Amino acid sequence: MHHQFKAMHFLRSSLFFFLLLLLLLSSSMSVSGFGSMGPISASFGQNSFFCAIDASGKQDVICWAKNSSSPSSSFLSSNSASFSNIPSMAVLSGGEGFLCGILANTSQAFCWSSNSSPGTTTDLVPSVYKNTAYSRIAAGTNHVCAVRGSYYSYHDLGTVDCWDIVRKGNNTLSSVQTNLFYDEYVSTIVLKDVISGEGFSCGGVRDGGIVCWGPDSESLGVFNVTESFKVLASGKSFLCGISELSGEVKCWGNNDFVSVPPVGIRFVSLAAGANHFCGIREDNHGVECWGSFNYSSVPKNSGFMAIASSDFTTCGIRENDLVLDCWFANVSSPTDFDPPLELCSPGLCTPGPCSTGEFAFNASILSEQDLTSLCVRKDLKICSPCGSNCSEGFFLSSPCTEIADRVCTACSLCQNSSCWDICGLQPSSQKHWHQLHRLVLIIGCSALGLLLIVISWCIVPRLFTTRKEEGSKKQFKSCIGKHELDTDAIADSLPHPASACPGMAQVFRLSELKDATNGFKEFNELGRGSYGFVYKAVLADGRQVAVKRANAATIIHTNIREFEMELEVLCNIRHSNIVNLLGYCLEMGERLLVYEFMPRGTLHDHLHGGLSPLNWSLRLKISMQAAKGLEYLHKDSAPPIIHRDVKTLNILLDSDWGARIADFGLLTSCERDLTTDMKSDVHNFGIVLLEILSGRKAYDIEYVPPGIVEWALPLIKQGKAAAIIDRNVALPRNVEPLFKLADIAELAIRENPSELPTMSQVATWLEQIVKDGLIL
Repeated sequence: MHHQFKAMHFLRSSLFFFLLLLLLLSSSMSVSGFGSMGPISASFGQNSFFCAIDASGKQDVICWAKNSSSPSSSFLSSNSASFSNIPSMAVLSGGEGFLCGILANTSQAFCWSSNSSPGTTTDLVPSVYKNTAYSRIAAGTNHVCAVRGSYYSYHDLGTVDCWDIVRKGNNTLSSVQTNLFYDEYVSTIVLKDVISGEGFSCGGVRDGGIVCWGPDSESLGVFNVTESFKVLASGKSFLCGISELSGEVKCWGNNDFVSVPPVGIRFVSLAAGANHFCGIREDNHGVECWGSFNYSSVPKNSGFMAIASSDFTTCGIRENDLVLDCWFANVSSPTDFDPPLELCSPGLCTPGPCSTGEFAFNASILSEQDLTSLCVRKDLKICSPCGSNCSEGFFLSSPCTEIADRVCTACSLCQNSSCWDICGLQPSSQKHWHQLHRLVLIIGCSALGLLLIVISWCIVPRLFTTRKEEGSKKQFKSCIGKHELDTDAIADSLPHPASACPGMAQVFRLSELKDATNGFKEFNELGRGSYGFVYKAVLADGRQVAVKRANAATIIHTNIREFEMELEVLCNIRHSNIVNLLGYCLEMGERLLVYEFMPRGTLHDHLHGGLSPLNWSLRLKISMQAAKGLEYLHKDSAPPIIHRDVKTLNILLDSDWGARIADFGLLTSCERDLTTDMKSDVHNFGIVLLEILSGRKAYDIEYVPPGIVEWALPLIKQGKAAAIIDRNVALPRNVEPLFKLADIAELAIRENPSELPTMSQVATWLEQIVKDGLIL
């Protein structure tokens, strides 16, 4: 196996770096647009790119450029050949072909362009300003302005310095100090904010109002403005701001291409492109865009903490997971920025307390990282605006506090009248249903009473002449307790008791499971399959569990004896990579299995279903853990279990992102040749590995060929595994583990069963990849 991994490594690595080089050389149309400073920003024009401050607590910079036809990702890290030696940043602001920021440790300005020489990053700050501390910075088309003062000093605001960015004949950039943006009046004003466009800069005055300067500033028409604005953003020739009083957007200048901003909507953030604006709403943190824009691409059900725009693209940091997402201004413009799967800072690190309507972001909620702070200093915090409402399909379950934003919960989990109106479950309809339910019960009870009288009249006299039954019924002692092996309806209507067993399965009453699932209502449904339905349930003690309810067909085709034998096997299965059985209910003809609840959903949902995608470290860990779960079923369970339905839908993720094998229940093997059946699980797991590696579904008619095996296997055999790597995930610094993953998948999906490895071998190989830790 080791030699097979090494055989094609050189060819693949060469191909990968060749494709990446082609990607970095791609370009787009040249149009100008600008945004305010923040944790994410974009440059504009032919050499445009995005950068963001990461969430590692070091405030490092992550950058990415446009997509190309290359199968490789467009990710550019600060350690790549294009952008190296970029120090930690407190804020970012983008101009045309360059980005500026304030250094996290010294508050000094630092600017760099996309045309820096390989292995170096040239600082585009004039020497006269290099040692000056700044609290605010804004990059325009060909100039930069910055407000003097220490960034981390809460009230340290001052006057403004400006310098030009000069473009030379070879399209390289340099800086120069000129008087083009000097204004004697403005140089005496203390500013709290600054923004730059093409030929102008504007600032928010500390005591209220806006002042603008530069050769093209008068065309904006910003005169005698005394109102205060909490955010300013500019386009090529126009300026907009969010009023501190009303929260609405007001604009000045030539904004013919942008159209009128939305009326009656309060915003907390703005970003401007060439001919469009996007803003984050105050209420639900959703995105609203206006101007020349492809509105269908705007995320509908995601809230955002920060956004930034380039010419035709807007990217943002999602509030639920701090992952980057991008959408596009014009569907006919192929300027597709595909961001890396990285956690990014939701805001700017600042000193001092948070204001009213803000919360201090708590880094401990990030399950993917062990962090206490997202800032380089422990005394700093990120103050983010509170949300007051939720997107469609969610209801507000908890208000915003000083240390946490409001909590939105899916309407599928609405359980009481507090969310009926929001989720469309009208209390009146509930009331009418309960009234009808009571009427049906009254009529039913009356009919049942009459029926019992008739039955008693006919049967009771015969009871005295019936002879006693001979013999005794067999007993069955197992992990599900002692009860009579009888299919009699009366016996089946009683709850079966539990007794000690390795699994310690608990016996649940039907009534408590009905209450826990809201009467098995559809909005509690997690999924369905051939066995029946699976519901999310909250037990009386607060535990969240998953309840699998057998449908009528399953009950008919599986008698009670078979069910009890299979249940005994499930009771004895216990493994960290298995969705373990907690209990059961055999009452009133129902067959209910109670399992551990997996809050992160299925692997399929994260790869194909719209949930947050997974980085490569998680994907490799999930691959290894799922393999260990299947290895346990094949090797260590008694009797051995063949899953027979290995797929991404049956790999669930627990709260720690651990992989758990599910839906193997009632699939114990009774066949003679277990080895042959185990090979089918190995083959299906190989397909799962291909899905993890490529992000493609096992079968998708939108691709040619639609089958993932027919598409991926030839490429892997030709040494072109780089072509199948998921383009929607940031490439790691070392791609060799991904090539090894492709090799393991190729071994697992071979046509000849005799050439297939065992699950134990696959698990061992994957464990070694994870142990090597080379994916970072």
